[in-house]
Amino acid sequence: MTIIDILKAIVFGIVEGVTEWLPISSTGHMIILKQIMPLNVSSEFMDMFLVVIQLGAIMAVVVLFWKRIWPFGRTRSGAIRVKKQTAKLWGNILIACLPAAVIGILWDDVFEKLFYNYLCVALALIIFGILFIVVERHNEDLRPTVNKLSEITFQTALIIGLFQVIAAIFPGTSRSGATILGALLIGVSRKTATEFTFFLAIPVMVIFSSLGI
Repeated sequence: MTIIDILKAIVFGIVEGVTEWLPISSTGHMIILKQIMPLNVSSEFMDMFLVVIQLGAIMAVVVLFWKRIWPFGRTRSGAIRVKKQTAKLWGNILIACLPAAVIGILWDDVFEKLFYNYLCVALALIIFGILFIVVERHNEDLRPTVNKLSEITFQTALIIGLFQVIAAIFPGTSRSGATILGALLIGVSRKTATEFTFFLAIPVMVIFSSLGI
């Protein structure tokens, strides 16, 4: 890689770092960025780069929320114990991961051929932006029924996971945006939906990066 390509890669990293924490598609923005300033690399390398680059943001979640996501602790006597609420959280996360994991592993190549282009990405960004406005207005006067992570049931987690499938199919549809919107629609508070979405990203991105999806 040349110095120019290294500088471009840094720009990709900045775009990923900013967009990963907002309900907008980080992958979609990088696909558009690839059209504006392509890297001088093979298509296989670029596909892997667009996935692996997201691991940095996910590791930031792990470091920031380590105490909340680590399921083990110690009793006063020093024995190892399992934190029940954290174990339940991870159970919910794994359930929410299943739909997108199955879809992504089985049909990722098909979706990539059909939808991984800047026109589909731009259209998805616009549509999802409009949906956010519609849902926010719809929920203005509604009181959420789920206000804590501990109140999320297995059924609620599965429904949130089904919304994540939308992002697995259509690039430009934010994964976090899709899950937050889905959670809001079924009565989860905005804060709880956002927290759950951050934690949900950990296994999703680790698995997808490992498989090169």
